[in-house]
Amino acid sequence: MKNFQIIKALSSSSAVTGKAKDNSSMFIAGGTNLVDLMKKNVVAPDKLVDINGLDLKKIEFLKGKVSIGALAKNSQVAEDSSIKEKHPLLALALAAGASQQIRNMATVGGNMLQRTRCSYFYNTDMPCNKRVPKSGCGAIGGSNRMSAIFGASDSCIAVHPSDMCVALAALDATVLVEGPKGKRQINFTDFHRLPGNTPEKDNTLENRELITSVEIPDHNFTKNVHYLKVRDRTSYAFALVSVAVALDLKNNVINNARLAMGGVAHKPWRLFETEEFLKGKTVSEEIFRQAANLSMKGARGYGENDFKLTLGANAITEALTIAASK
Repeated sequence: MKNFQIIKALSSSSAVTGKAKDNSSMFIAGGTNLVDLMKKNVVAPDKLVDINGLDLKKIEFLKGKVSIGALAKNSQVAEDSSIKEKHPLLALALAAGASQQIRNMATVGGNMLQRTRCSYFYNTDMPCNKRVPKSGCGAIGGSNRMSAIFGASDSCIAVHPSDMCVALAALDATVLVEGPKGKRQINFTDFHRLPGNTPEKDNTLENRELITSVEIPDHNFTKNVHYLKVRDRTSYAFALVSVAVALDLKNNVINNARLAMGGVAHKPWRLFETEEFLKGKTVSEEIFRQAANLSMKGARGYGENDFKLTLGANAITEALTIAASK
């Protein structure tokens, strides 16, 4: 790790200004991902702008929505009684992520910005278009058991590692950011990018923009929800496939549905077509299997991860079944 300078920001505007003074500077909060990347020389900023002193840690229940500050800890959100009551899917997804120690340090904003855990991205001796554009993708034709089955390109088949983001994508969240051009809002499903020809760009943040909060609209998804995470071990492991399900049921009929998958794409993978298919349907095993098969339309394996094609459909069926039974 090379030497770097660190400065403390006292306000969102000063954080943006401080970062603007150096093109290689980066924001740091919990550092649970960034410090690892610096240790492995995947990133080497000359300056870190410490934003931990900013007033961005609150969870506020406002009219028609909840606002979660970008510096709220993952554990704080997961354990908040009102979040558990009003947005249980988010609490479940957060509780499935990482370890308790990491959740005590990791922030909501940092969770959104974490980089892929693809082994080629972390190994600076290997080709990776995400780390070094136009150097090649080692995972294509290489070790790709964890890789994407949706939305990949010839440039990159890496997946986004977050559990929290899968739930936020399903819950129609909005990201609030602040930058040199002022404040703006981004639909959560538009925040992360697919790789295309520019896999080095993980999200749609503009240069020097800072995430200030995430908002989730009120909804009726307070009971029949489930977050299913299939992984190699039951603790401190990233998802092979995960599924976030939220159902609005009345008399066993699905009035509304939200579904998203993790571990399968460069971004949280929202299943819009499946949601529309489920509306108005009566809960049954057959309907859930049809929904699962529809969800896997367009999926493609790359060899070692071909098993995800079957695993993905089975996980969706199971997650829907568990959610509907609550």
